[in-house]
Amino acid sequence: MNRPSMLLAVCLAVGATVSIRPALSAESPFEPGLMRLAEVLGSLHFLRNLCGEKGDQWRVEMTKLLDSENPDAERRARFIASFNRGYRSFGGTYTRCTPSATEAISRYMKEGETLSRDIASRYGN
Repeated sequence: MNRPSMLLAVCLAVGATVSIRPALSAESPFEPGLMRLAEVLGSLHFLRNLCGEKGDQWRVEMTKLLDSENPDAERRARFIASFNRGYRSFGGTYTRCTPSATEAISRYMKEGETLSRDIASRYGN
């Protein structure tokens, strides 16, 4: 077997092997931002209710995010885990609304707005 034929045989063998392996999905460049946004929504859900807001506005926003992304089961679980992590992160810290809780709300509102705007402007259609 001459050298070009051997190279062709090796390439065909590698190509067949690669095509048999399932493709691994690469994380999209905006995925970390979306996961952080889910965490921020969870934090706001806890803090805003702690400080007198009644209702599920931030959980509804999370549902809208999930609906717009329509993630597969594994990715959906990551979104929900991020939201819950944000919610629980303040549960052990605050048992009542304090000035620092109010400041955290303000910071998370700004961060959520920035994340939403940046993701939409960089990756939106």
